[in-house]
Amino acid sequence: MSEELNKTELAEAGGKTRLYVTADLGEGVAVTLDEGQTHYLLHVLRARAGNLISLFNGRDGEWLAEIAEAGKRGVTATCRKQTAGQHGTPDIWLAFAPVKKTPSDYLVQKAVELGVSVLQPVFTRRTIVTRINEERMAANAVEAAEQSERLTVPEIRAGVSFDKLLASWPTERRLLFCDEGGDAKAMTQAARESRGGPTGILTGPEGGFDPAERAAVRALPFVVPVSLGPRILRADTAALAALAIWQSIAGDWS
Repeated sequence: MSEELNKTELAEAGGKTRLYVTADLGEGVAVTLDEGQTHYLLHVLRARAGNLISLFNGRDGEWLAEIAEAGKRGVTATCRKQTAGQHGTPDIWLAFAPVKKTPSDYLVQKAVELGVSVLQPVFTRRTIVTRINEERMAANAVEAAEQSERLTVPEIRAGVSFDKLLASWPTERRLLFCDEGGDAKAMTQAARESRGGPTGILTGPEGGFDPAERAAVRALPFVVPVSLGPRILRADTAALAALAIWQSIAGDWS
């Protein structure tokens, strides 16, 4: 294939496999893919030298790359043309109480699709799940970013206790506390007031927050209690609904 990709070749490359890599990307740069990506390309997609794929690393935009080598020694792809310049996602964090395995996987995947920038598991008094698999969370985040055409992968943070979360929260970042009881302003209003500034969303476990936790978080000056409507939502539904509302009003959906 020539060094210059013509318009026809670029059009035919649309919908090609997207892969997240950590290596730097640039014209003519050769990237060696990892073992999992190599297996996927060779044994699932039956890729071969000359095929086109898309690569992104969260820093250098997206690049159309040509597979230069595909064999026992692995897969190497050479960047040919940048197809998208780098741009970020809105500065929105999600602090959530982990839920049972399948809903947690679903929550991570959908939160990435919705454009979250940081995923922070938090253990509350009523959180049923006591351990999280950060490696699994990271893999789900990468896969969702590849499929949703994001140019970034959100930061996956280690789980922390509820008390530690509040003590370490940056005071300049507004924290929207999804509170299912008591007086709270509508999430739509809180999103408008945030004006796209640094924001976090906090959602609780299946059993809701303990009364002492509710009192502690509502007492902080950077916290805004918010309501997601008249119905009680499942923990994973609440997190995704809050993200969707914020993105539609203060994020990159508006």
